[in-house]
Amino acid sequence: MSSLPPALIMIAGAALALAVPNRLRGPVTVAVPLVVLGQMVWVLEPGDVWYVGWLSLELMPLRVDKLSLVFGYVFALAAVGGGLYAWHKQHRTEQSSALIYGGTAIGIVFAGDLLTLVVFWEIMALSATYLVWSGARERYPGSSLAVGAGTRYLFVHLVAGTLLLGGVLWHLGSGGGMAFDAFSGGPGAWLIVTSFAINAAIPPLHAWLTDSYPEASITGAVFLSAFTTKAAVYALARGFPGLDILVYVGVAMAIYGVVYAVLENDIRRLLAYHIVSQVGFMVAAIGIGTDTAVNGAVAHAFAHVTYKGLLFMGVGAVIYATGRRTLTDLGGIGGRMPAVVALYMVGALSISAFPLFSGFVSKSMVIFAAEEEGLRWVVFGLYVASVGTFLHTGLKLPFFVWFNRPTRTDLKMVSVPWGMYAGMGLAAFVCVAIGVFPELLYDRLPFENHYAPYTTYHVLGMLQLLAFTLIGFWLYVDRLSGERAVSVDTDWFYRKAGTPARVLVLQPLEAIFTVSGRAMNQVVRLATEVAMEPKSTLQKVLGLWSHRGLDRAEALSGWLERPPLGFAVAMVVGVWMVITMVWY
Repeated sequence: MSSLPPALIMIAGAALALAVPNRLRGPVTVAVPLVVLGQMVWVLEPGDVWYVGWLSLELMPLRVDKLSLVFGYVFALAAVGGGLYAWHKQHRTEQSSALIYGGTAIGIVFAGDLLTLVVFWEIMALSATYLVWSGARERYPGSSLAVGAGTRYLFVHLVAGTLLLGGVLWHLGSGGGMAFDAFSGGPGAWLIVTSFAINAAIPPLHAWLTDSYPEASITGAVFLSAFTTKAAVYALARGFPGLDILVYVGVAMAIYGVVYAVLENDIRRLLAYHIVSQVGFMVAAIGIGTDTAVNGAVAHAFAHVTYKGLLFMGVGAVIYATGRRTLTDLGGIGGRMPAVVALYMVGALSISAFPLFSGFVSKSMVIFAAEEEGLRWVVFGLYVASVGTFLHTGLKLPFFVWFNRPTRTDLKMVSVPWGMYAGMGLAAFVCVAIGVFPELLYDRLPFENHYAPYTTYHVLGMLQLLAFTLIGFWLYVDRLSGERAVSVDTDWFYRKAGTPARVLVLQPLEAIFTVSGRAMNQVVRLATEVAMEPKSTLQKVLGLWSHRGLDRAEALSGWLERPPLGFAVAMVVGVWMVITMVWY
């Protein structure tokens, strides 16, 4: 197990989740990532590798260093928390897809070569798409939008995967190596960084996130918030540290996300925009490229996975209990779900960089790295984004969801499953633990750390900033209430292109898949008949060839009575012959 890639364990667990009865699926979806987390903590060590020979290539599906390990830790933790949160689910394909999704994200961070990266990159997109489509099964207003959102998600990420594959091939064709390390430039590298930028939700290539995450299933959105964008952050940190343009892009992201959050009425879409904003901190830090900056990006990615998952869990519990998902349909329910409110606020204070919570020790490192390099405009832009984050995630959303005068008097609520509370509790514990004991995270960062977050100057300065934001919220609270409207972002472009794309591309592909599927079903049916009833099948075939077919079949009855080779063995022989011909 020491050399077995954790991604393979997760994918094997996904297959197991498909096979077990409903009552065992919850334990499986929690136990599998727990095993993987234990492997990372007690078995894997920096320097461990696992090589696989394929054709003339030597692949490295497992390469362990401090950068991959810290992302592996948080991805496994996120999968455990998501599994607890989804314990009550009875959809085997959704829970299995969640394990595959988490497993492929872990596969990306441990991939030592570019081909392995491409494979996991594509599988991650496919499994995530199913989590979006799963939203169509749920009973709340707007759930029917999940199918279209998932299709658009798939299209965008197939484009990203194509760019990645094209960039890798260009890179290799230009004499570059197969190892996934920092790129030195060239057209191939720019194609690769564009693919990473799409998955990191860098504007204007970001709208897939805010379009799809709000439409996913309640439990699926928790997994989605953890993996895709942070896997892209890892890829940028591995492949493009110090790329100057990322500094400008990251600051723009941080501000862009909070500006659009002002306009949002849908509670999950509001949180989705804050993913864009928070990933902006990470991207800017990677662009700065110093050891402290990369440490800050990694630390903030770790903190973000936990507190953003907690925030999506909190609003997901609201949607589950009420069937409502907009600010204008909620309010006045805080007394009916106090535990959810308390746990959500842990995530809200974390993302707002409140002292003693995880976001404080990670976000402040990013800002400190910018100060070290004299980038005052970066510091200013990130502080502006911090104010907007606290204003909307820490104040606006909880106030209008739980504490404002109710907008509906007929709102009925159902009880929240215990697994949801367990998932939220785990995430909240991690947020507080890192905030109180930052060395738990700092000691696992890829570079040596010399930053201390808890200085008098920094604590007092952050508290002042948060206090003035709170005052501003109370002064203008009436103007911050949601409106019954949808803010169309850059997704307008591919929404408009949806109809011709469906007619020209999707419908022909659907027809091809339908015909090929029917043909495959016939092949499988025939193969099954041959395997189960070889004698009768042979009789039918020979009967078509000759009127004397039955006689010929009877003449062969002696052979048929002997134990046949077997369909499975024949298939193995056939596959071996095909591989041999391709190999040579």
